[in-house]
This record gives sequence, C-alpha cells and structure tokens, in this order.
Amino acid sequence: MLRKITLIMFVLALSLTVAVSAFADAPDFSPHIYADGEAWGTKVTTILPPPQGNNLQSFDKFFVFTNGAEGQLPVGEAAPGRGYNGGRWWTWTATWEDDVPHDIPVLTSYDSGGFYSIMFHVDLGHLTIMPGSPEGGPPPYFQCPLLPVK
Repeated sequence: MLRKITLIMFVLALSLTVAVSAFADAPDFSPHIYADGEAWGTKVTTILPPPQGNNLQSFDKFFVFTNGAEGQLPVGEAAPGRGYNGGRWWTWTATWEDDVPHDIPVLTSYDSGGFYSIMFHVDLGHLTIMPGSPEGGPPPYFQCPLLPVK
C-alpha cells in the first residue's frame, strides 16, 4: 500500500512540475517585436551558441534600441515568410545619434520599412548599430519564434 501511495505522489508531483513549466513557457501574443512593419508576439525558447563556420546566415538580425522612444520595441530583420529563419536571432545594439530626434517610436506597424528603415537611418548617420547585446538585453544568439498578435 505504501508503495502505491508513493507512486501516486510521484506521478502527481511530476504532473505538477510539467504543468508549471509548460505554463511558464506559454506563448505571449501581445506585441513584443516589430518585423516587416508588423508587431509580433513571441515565445522565447532557448539561448543558442554562437554560430560556427558557415551558419551565420541561419540567423536574422534582432535590433535592440538603447535610446529609442518610449514604447520602442526591438526590430527583427525578417518575419514569417520569405527570408525568415524560424526565429533564430542574432542580437545587435542600435543607438540613435544625440542630435537626431527620436521621441516617437520608430519602425512601428505604420512604418512598413522595418529592417530597411534601420539601414536607411544607418546610411544617413542617424543610427549606429553594432553586433552584440546591450547590458541587460537578450542573449547574443537565441531562438524566439514570432507569433501573430491577438
């Protein structure tokens, strides 16, 4: 009888552990990332090791702003569709130059340029981008698929 009770308690504990971890990793369908001019939800799944050899092209750039406007979300290089690598991200730090006004969130859903808008501002000297994550930012390489906002 003691053996049966122990087994039942073990199964209940294991079930509870699985349920809690599944809930903790639940997808979030609220806006967290802009990509291709659209806001996306996400589910962070794992930190990835730095690419080895020739697989850097399997990551999309993920731009985190250090001094963007209030409400500025990170911007992804691609969204689901052509050119999207399934949510494998390479973090870049984006910083606006001090003399460039940046008090309105840039690259929001009304700005369909996304990645190309970032490159436009880089070419004009308004924005500096560097590979790597700012202090307190996401890991340098991680997986985080994009989900439609609900």
